[in-house]
Amino acid sequence: MAQALAKQARQELINNILPYWTERMQDPSGGFHGRIDGNDKLDTKAPKGAIMNARLLWTFASAYRLLKGSAEAESYLEMALRAKREIIDRFFDRELGGIYWSLNSDGSPLDTKKQIYAIAFAIYGLAELNRATGDGEALEYAIKLFNAIEDHSFDTVKDGYFEAFTREWEQIEDMRLSDKDANESKTMNTHLHVLEAYTCLYRVWGDSRLKERLRGLIEIFERHILGPDGHLKLFFDDDWNCGYDTISYGHDIEASWLIHEAALVLGEPQVLDRVEKLVPRIASSALEGFTQEGGMIYEKHGSEGPADGDRHWWVQAETVVGCFNLWDHFGDPAGLENALMCWEFIKGNLIDKENGEWFWSLREDGSVNREDDKAGFWKCPYHNGRMCMEIIERV
Repeated sequence: MAQALAKQARQELINNILPYWTERMQDPSGGFHGRIDGNDKLDTKAPKGAIMNARLLWTFASAYRLLKGSAEAESYLEMALRAKREIIDRFFDRELGGIYWSLNSDGSPLDTKKQIYAIAFAIYGLAELNRATGDGEALEYAIKLFNAIEDHSFDTVKDGYFEAFTREWEQIEDMRLSDKDANESKTMNTHLHVLEAYTCLYRVWGDSRLKERLRGLIEIFERHILGPDGHLKLFFDDDWNCGYDTISYGHDIEASWLIHEAALVLGEPQVLDRVEKLVPRIASSALEGFTQEGGMIYEKHGSEGPADGDRHWWVQAETVVGCFNLWDHFGDPAGLENALMCWEFIKGNLIDKENGEWFWSLREDGSVNREDDKAGFWKCPYHNGRMCMEIIERV
């Protein structure tokens, strides 16, 4: 069953997900267009987001590394190098360091704030390109961005990383990553993706401070972020106090395998032993949101509160990987069953078989969400592409 899943994942990656981006999103003036809406209409005037571009860099660098020698591999490398140039030449702040949040459609700076989440994704993409090709420039800029995060965002008193700054690295009033987030100084989401970026960077750069910070990030999840119910707490003040009760099932299942990956890459047996006791508990809590149809709902507001029953594309992709990880590393047969069940849900409801890529979500009422983007600031081939590549590589 795992072999069949890997074969289908490879076909989905090569024939549906990646071609959508190589054929439709390249901007002739450089880089990538900013948006295609839910009805597949290209918006050439849309702003260009750092997150989408950094995730494109990671996705195509990873695809090249994994599928080197295939007929498509060189086109993946071209896309990765195109994304690298966009990150280094346009998004990187040469005067003050860090990454701009967004550019205008012509490539000029638009929002110059420094959101640590976005900088982490730039590290993730650049480090993966170095891993795939040995690209020295990519590693050089990944290290510059690591130093920027450590110099400006790391809390030397209370531990962890502050959310966001002005272009000049000063305090900023609105620290939110998006409109739906709480305006707090520390968040689970940013720490999860700094962890992910530092894991990838440590694979190619065995720096002692990086190792210390990676270990520290794992401990932050153990001490502050993971709640007693097995769910992740989402928003915190400077002192790690959390006054919110939202459960994010997608982040729970994603964290279950990303924290495990970090501990594996760190290579310290005591840390790995602690983490491997936590992984099944986090995943089990996440699966409270798993439906009989095989999809994972988005979130719930408190244990007794209302639920958002939309099945978002990224949540389903992370559910497949998180469940597969339970089977792959922990020998849980239900993990493979749930991964396969979720994959069938994805095939039946989210993959756009006519135009390519995946829809944003399946609504709670069973209708396809065409109001949100097919490609854009938050919608890119990172979650679904990574899901395919994780399954291929593990099998």
